[in-house]
Amino acid sequence: MKKKKGDVRERLYLTFPRDLVREPVLSLLAKQFDIVFNIRGSTVTSRLGLVTLEINGAQAEVDKAVTWLKAKGVAVESIERT
Repeated sequence: MKKKKGDVRERLYLTFPRDLVREPVLSLLAKQFDIVFNIRGSTVTSRLGLVTLEINGAQAEVDKAVTWLKAKGVAVESIERT
């Protein structure tokens, strides 16, 4: 995806607890915020979900999306922001 002027790309490690593994969290994320995401890797079991995610969008939208994920109960660790 080509970045628009002013957009950022952030790579994140997401850890989903057991109660969120079966929820459509990433689908809801894309509908709620003006961002595009790409799953770069994942491991999902019935107990835990680990996802490497790349989010692209305006800085404010990316920040709101990360805040929303944390409020949902997803552990978010930033890897890189460009």
